[in-house]
Amino acid sequence: MQYDVTVIGSGPGGYVAAIRAAQLGFKTAIIEKYPTLGGTCLNVGCIPSKALLDSSEHFHNAETTFKEHGIDISQPKVNLKQMIARKADVVKQNVEGISYLMNKNKIDVYEGVGSFKDKHTILIKSQKEEKEITSDKIIIATGSKPSSLPFIKLDKKRVITSTEALELKEVPKHMIIIGGGVIGMELGSVYARLGAKISVVEFLDNLIPSMDGTMGKELQKSLKKLGFDIYLSHKVTAVAAKGKEVTITAENSKGENLELKGDYCLVSIGRRPYTDGLSLENAGVKMTDRGQIEVDEHLKTNVDNIWAIGDVVKGAMLAHKAEEEGVFVAEQMAGQKPHINYNLIPGVVYTWPEVASVGYTEEQLKDQGRKYKTGKFPYKALGRARASMDLDGLVKVLADKETDEILGIHIIGARAADMIAAGVTAMEFRASAEDVARMSHAHPTYMEAVKEACLAATDNRPIHV
Repeated sequence: MQYDVTVIGSGPGGYVAAIRAAQLGFKTAIIEKYPTLGGTCLNVGCIPSKALLDSSEHFHNAETTFKEHGIDISQPKVNLKQMIARKADVVKQNVEGISYLMNKNKIDVYEGVGSFKDKHTILIKSQKEEKEITSDKIIIATGSKPSSLPFIKLDKKRVITSTEALELKEVPKHMIIIGGGVIGMELGSVYARLGAKISVVEFLDNLIPSMDGTMGKELQKSLKKLGFDIYLSHKVTAVAAKGKEVTITAENSKGENLELKGDYCLVSIGRRPYTDGLSLENAGVKMTDRGQIEVDEHLKTNVDNIWAIGDVVKGAMLAHKAEEEGVFVAEQMAGQKPHINYNLIPGVVYTWPEVASVGYTEEQLKDQGRKYKTGKFPYKALGRARASMDLDGLVKVLADKETDEILGIHIIGARAADMIAAGVTAMEFRASAEDVARMSHAHPTYMEAVKEACLAATDNRPIHV
């Protein structure tokens, strides 16, 4: 079979690229090695983790805040089996939605491992058969897999990755998390709310180290209220599993040893690009020394008809970044001139409070030597936050000292994940802090904190603090 465009991988980047290519009139195929579409995000990542986060948050509120709200119930119990079943149903609905979109857009779906025979020919191997297809243009969107450390043996029973953490049959008594990044903090929150003791061992000196330092410090305060024990600036040196017990040994910056014992260890130190089985050498596609597929500013590889997007190339490993890249590549193929501003792709941590960020961090501005000003506003000064009892958090706005242009917006608090879109919008249009401060914001809302932080950044004149 001959196609105009073939996409290898059906995660957010891949399926969006396929849909946009089909919309633009290309005869399109997509190849997926697993029986279900959607990649990591829909099957074992973004969607199932948010389902469990929401379920565990409901349980936590039933235990902690219902009484104050005037809701009297008997002592709630965790039904983890039902939580996992609901999560599976949410995943199923989303995956079926992607299949529907493939049919709607007349995209041919092939199940099997796609590998290059040459730069235009792809061999597709499934358990049942082998097929060959040819394609004028090809997009690689094979995503990523969890990383580990060389000395850690992932038995996937007691020493686990995020994939297994989404399928546990019991609430851990003590889960030790190696890595203080986004995935670990989200999954740690799930099980802490359900009653697990959580210990976090992080090599660097702050949680969620890719985000603004203020966010990591504020998140640490909130997680400690959930009962997290957090060990920053600790290097893990050994992980040993014996029976139902896991022992983790770590060393701090002073050379002092730490030993932790738990019943589960979640290894959450990031993800690596996944190119296994692609046979890239047959097409002549170059890789970087970091295991990524090498691409230019147009996301084209060194081979003239092959592009790569998402986690398998440079940049943040985010589903929405992959989606933007999928559209970007498809539109270029059609002769259009799209653009992506990578500095304005937001990052989100779905703990509670949520953390969301766009633009430069304060640390980055300091490194650049750029003159900036800062405005902050605490959630506890918001009428809406008092009404909902979500008092933890703040908004931090960074603006250019001379022009007042917003350079970064960082939010920790209720609904931060939704609020950050307003920050992206403002920054895409290069708004100043005063522009946002002078816009009417509905009262009472969480977004008033953004307005107040912009007032603080503009002229140090917030109204409500």
